[in-house]
Amino acid sequence: MPFIRIWLWSTDVKSLEEVVSEIRRIAQKMGVRMRGPVPLPTKRLEVPIFRLPHGEGSKYWDHWELRIHKRLIDLEADERVLRQLMRIRVPENVYIEIKQMS
Repeated sequence: MPFIRIWLWSTDVKSLEEVVSEIRRIAQKMGVRMRGPVPLPTKRLEVPIFRLPHGEGSKYWDHWELRIHKRLIDLEADERVLRQLMRIRVPENVYIEIKQMS
């Protein structure tokens, strides 16, 4: 049976975990094997911004950080499972990539 590989990533862990739990629920309901979700390393983007004082004071740096959380899931899937996966409501801040493997 062919399997599909699903990559998910988001800046919001809660939204990401909701989508992952929905995929897990579909896999259990359809009786297909599922490996994962494998938590991949979180990508951390840091942007330093130089701030000048308004009036008296010293110069300083602000640091803004963005974390991108990632998960990987492998499913043994057929057409029924793929139809169910396409019906999942995915929040705007969660990105999904699905690839069919042999």
